[in-house]
Parts: sequence; C-alpha cells; structure tokens
Amino acid sequence: QVQLAESGGGLVQAGGSLRLSCAASGRTISSYGMGWFRQAPGKEREFVAAISWSGKSTNYAGSVKGRFTISRDNAKNTVYLQMDSLKPEDTAVYYCAADRESGYGPRHYQYDYWGQGTQVTVSS
Repeated sequence: QVQLAESGGGLVQAGGSLRLSCAASGRTISSYGMGWFRQAPGKEREFVAAISWSGKSTNYAGSVKGRFTISRDNAKNTVYLQMDSLKPEDTAVYYCAADRESGYGPRHYQYDYWGQGTQVTVSS
C-alpha cells in the first residue's frame, strides 16, 4: 500500500505562487506515474497535471499549462506542483494520486492511490 500526504496549500493573492508537495510512504513510488487533480466546491474532480515515473514526460490540463509545473524527486519519494500566476479559479482542494501501472493520464479512474488533499484558495 502507498500512503500519500499533500502539503503546501494555503491562501494566496491572485498572481501569487504556491508549491505543493506530495510525500509518499509505505513503498517507493519510483515506478509509478503520478498526478495532481483538484476539486472546487460543487464541481467534479478535474485533472491538473501528471508525470511519468522517470520524470521525463509530463501532461497538463490546458487551463494550467504554462503556469503550473509538475516535478518529482524519486530519491525523496515526493512529487511537487509549482503553481505560478495563480487565479481565483484555481481555488480548490488539490489531490495527489499514484498510478501503479506507470500511467500519467488525465483520467481519475486510472489512479490507484489518493491523498487526503490540501486546500488552495486564491483571492482576487
């Protein structure tokens, strides 16, 4: 089993930055594809970004491309989401997810393990 724990959320003004971390425990995630999703109140969970097991390939939602950067440090068993130029519409709970089949696609059902989420609030 893999346990995922997100951190780094908070309140930030529009145009600001935050860096989310997702620390894995229980086993190494070095062979897993990893993703970030978010869910705003009253909305469905949506894909944000994903990264291959090696870190060489990434995948972004159109709404965050050019503003967010996903990365990973397999030695630390941790995945990151750098969020720049934040907008009020980025306000949501952000979840980290792991795909044990090494995929890094946008479909939430592809992912096997999920964290509890961290709140990101962007004020205008």
